[in-house]
Amino acid sequence: MTQRIRFPFCCLIRGLAFPRLLLFGVTCPSVVCCLLLPDLEGSAHLLLLSRNKSKHELGYCETEAKLALSLDFWTLSSENLLAVLPVDPVKENYVRKVKNCIFSIAVPTPLKSRVRLVAVSKEVLEDILDLDLSVSETDDFIQLVSGEKIVSGSIPLAHRYGGHQFGIWAGQLGDGRAHLLGTYMNRQGEKWELQLKGSGKTPYSRNGDGRAVLRSSVREFLCSEAMHSLRIPTSRVASLVVSDDEVWRDQFYNGNIVKERGAVVLRVAKSWFRIGSLEILAHYGELDLLRTLLDFIIREHFPSVEVAEPNRYVDFFSVVVSETAQLIALWMSVGFAHGVCNTDNFSLLSITIDYGPFGFMEAYNPDFVPNTSDDEGRYKIGNQANIGIFNLNKLLQALNPILDPRQRQLAAQILEGYPVLYYTRFRELFKAKLGLLGETKGDDDLIAFLLHLMEKTAADFTMTFRQLSEITQSQLQELNIPQQFWALNMISKHKLFPAWVSQYLLRLKSNMNDSDSERRKRMTTVNPRYVLRNWMAESAVRKAERNDFSEVHLLQRVLRHPFQKHSAAEKAGYSSPTPSWAKDLKVSCSS
Repeated sequence: MTQRIRFPFCCLIRGLAFPRLLLFGVTCPSVVCCLLLPDLEGSAHLLLLSRNKSKHELGYCETEAKLALSLDFWTLSSENLLAVLPVDPVKENYVRKVKNCIFSIAVPTPLKSRVRLVAVSKEVLEDILDLDLSVSETDDFIQLVSGEKIVSGSIPLAHRYGGHQFGIWAGQLGDGRAHLLGTYMNRQGEKWELQLKGSGKTPYSRNGDGRAVLRSSVREFLCSEAMHSLRIPTSRVASLVVSDDEVWRDQFYNGNIVKERGAVVLRVAKSWFRIGSLEILAHYGELDLLRTLLDFIIREHFPSVEVAEPNRYVDFFSVVVSETAQLIALWMSVGFAHGVCNTDNFSLLSITIDYGPFGFMEAYNPDFVPNTSDDEGRYKIGNQANIGIFNLNKLLQALNPILDPRQRQLAAQILEGYPVLYYTRFRELFKAKLGLLGETKGDDDLIAFLLHLMEKTAADFTMTFRQLSEITQSQLQELNIPQQFWALNMISKHKLFPAWVSQYLLRLKSNMNDSDSERRKRMTTVNPRYVLRNWMAESAVRKAERNDFSEVHLLQRVLRHPFQKHSAAEKAGYSSPTPSWAKDLKVSCSS
């Protein structure tokens, strides 16, 4: 008789039971230019490129369906932001408390030593920025992406925001080492905001040095590209450059400060606004500015919300709640733990941003914590859905001062629906990972049963699902698991594995108009063979620190196609058990 696994490892979110895994952020542009240009000397220089004659307000590449071969006719614009959103009137770049504005003008500080290009994303350059890959070999490009020079039309900005960090209000935070260069409108009519990270101090740097290091920059470059290829909404990285500038970091916050190399990444996203962007305005009672920013965000990024609608802020909140639930469910489907889910790191557009001490879970463990500084496990993978509710509640608190009593009640009801939204999407994703079609009453139990066995045997999360995608039903039925299916061999050691297999095969029979080959083909399109495991990133970083960028480039190629078998990846062991040297490897915290 088959043993039926209940949910002994359940918790509750507002009364809804989840398996443990499931619980698992106006100043006139011409005036700004006058303020900015005199201060460019001694910091980043203005890169005088030919003005784009486009009819669009934003920077735009004129060539129809062609890529620019240089930066001569390529421009950015800050006008869409600065025409509506106020800028800090203090133009000096020193650390301070800032009030009644969204941005401060802050010019990048060039690196002192020779800068070299580590990697670029061909897809980002060509599909988003309309630039031919050859442009990345030019001096103009290196100067732009390292913060040495500023392209015409750009007014570099640092964004003011606050946030709750590890559940506690942290006050003013902001872009402490990032510079928003401007917005680019590409030939598809898409608007993208370009931001340098690691490009020097701003008024929001607090005690920081404004720099990023090669180690963390390699990880962000690779992970943002990997997440995009896994079909998970994310910011992208166009380029990564490194210098020999000395940057000192306490990698694990254990008092051991080491010298590292300064690096800069050029990041792109539709928007960098986050929950903390609204929180700081509500916290300081800047309610007119809160309305102004919200209306701008809705008009620019939420086409389903009517900006003239009296309930627009409730409608906006509803979209953010739904899309945040979907984003976290997607994270869970690939075993991704963000590591620092503070409200200042949660995008209002529900994209993955601010890659720090993230990690892809290897051995299945709902308590997996990639961030070694997270002593209490607040941001463990099994708590991410709960953190989603916490962050959305903080968003609601920021909105409440501009909502009437009825709107507050509606918004609270929307938030109460979050667990169902999350669980529905989670179920859809994991049913697809198991190749299940249609609806059957026991599907939740089947998923939970498998996760229970994986937890008990410490089976590899990614490869268990991938190997289930590759093994035949006849092999499963006979419990004849080939040796190369090492993850399934681990889980098969559990005494209840045959019972799960029996339930699984019985469920597959209920798939209408399906075959075993079609099931396997379908499953291999949703279960990746490769994710950015910590040891893979660490191996690439160690080589990069010796100016060997070969593994960065290899991983970039492999992670661009994570569902396809790659001969060089197999040779490198990217789908094999974790090598012995990396068994106790920690994810560094500082960046």
